[in-house]
Amino acid sequence: MAKLSRPRKGSLQFYPRKRAAKFVHSVNWKPISSNSQDSLLGFITYKVGMATAIVKDLTDKSPTAKKKIVLPVTILEAPAVKIFSVRFYKFNKPIKDIIVSNDKELKRKLKLSKSPHDLSKIPQNYDDIKILIYSLPKQTSVKKTPDFIEIAISGKDKEQKLNFIKSQINKEIPVFEFLKSIDKESNLLDVRGVTKGKGFSGPVKRFGVNLRHHKSEKGVRKVGSLGPWHPARVTFRTPIAGQLGLFSRISYNHKLINSSLISEKDINPIHGFKNYGKIRTSYIILKGSVPGPAKRAVILTPSFRATKYHSKKKLEFLELITKWTSET
Repeated sequence: MAKLSRPRKGSLQFYPRKRAAKFVHSVNWKPISSNSQDSLLGFITYKVGMATAIVKDLTDKSPTAKKKIVLPVTILEAPAVKIFSVRFYKFNKPIKDIIVSNDKELKRKLKLSKSPHDLSKIPQNYDDIKILIYSLPKQTSVKKTPDFIEIAISGKDKEQKLNFIKSQINKEIPVFEFLKSIDKESNLLDVRGVTKGKGFSGPVKRFGVNLRHHKSEKGVRKVGSLGPWHPARVTFRTPIAGQLGLFSRISYNHKLINSSLISEKDINPIHGFKNYGKIRTSYIILKGSVPGPAKRAVILTPSFRATKYHSKKKLEFLELITKWTSET
């Protein structure tokens, strides 16, 4: 006789399994902080693809200490960003949004006022300041339409944050301004992105349900029962077919391997990266894989729950190897 109880299929942590509302992942900025006084706490990058990196392990008491090791890495292109507007918050609610951008190309795509607002007319009583930034993907080979996201600022008080924002208005902010917020000892980043969409899938691929016996009636790649007669409905806990992929996901504690301008150190293969092309601006190399396909927007933030295992690792970047490089 079959067992009356069994472990459930699929984690409820990721429910509901439906498509993401937007391709740019939103961020909860409350737990994220930095030791740097003036820096961005987030940045928009674009996934180039994966490659193999040769690094030197400088971790103390490591089995591979002072040896060359091979790691799978993800390459992200990070074009500059600009400030679109400044948002003032009171009791965690926005009370005023002042547009400060004066970009002519942006006015062609968005309905904006002819002249930006004056930042001197700020509300008297506010608790926090955040900025709405937009990327400049036209500098890359990805696309032309910019992506927008709200970013928090690190600083001692709101006056210091406001002075930093005023100094960066109508300027292209490079990714190295964001890298100031990362802890230099751990060099860890959190990655937020939308996974690759795979469309309508069955319960075997979607939840990892085991295949039924090959002589089973009414199908093999399905669950044996959708539930009891009463309650007379299928509960959301039952593994059934539906959407797979295009989910919002967060990946924690990625080690920063290297970051540079493409003009200083060119890592492009001769024919460019597969499904992406060539990197034209600055880039970031992270250890491990990142959610999403090539050209997908990925949000980087400083790690807010770094582990001792990841923090103590020290890696020195030596060389990058790609499939296209080896073929040519």
